Amino acid sequence: MRNVTLSAEGELIDRARLVARQRHTTLNDAFREWLRQFTASSADIQRFDELMSRLGPFRAGRRFTRDEMNER
Repeated sequence: MRNVTLSAEGELIDRARLVARQRHTTLNDAFREWLRQFTASSADIQRFDELMSRLGPFRAGRRFTRDEMNER
C-alpha cells in the first residue's frame, strides 16, 4: 500500500473526521472507498464508450412526427 499526502482546510478535515467517526470508520478508510468509487465510475464510462463505438450509429429508419414522439 502506498501513502498519499493531501492538503485541505483544517475545519474541513475536522468535519470529515467527525462524519467518518459517525459512520464507524476512519478517514483513511473513507478515502479508500472514495478512490474505489471514483475509479469504478471511470471504468464504467470507458466500458460504455467502448460499447457505443462497437454498436456504431443508430438509425430509427424514419423521422417521427411530433405527435408520435409525444404519444403516451
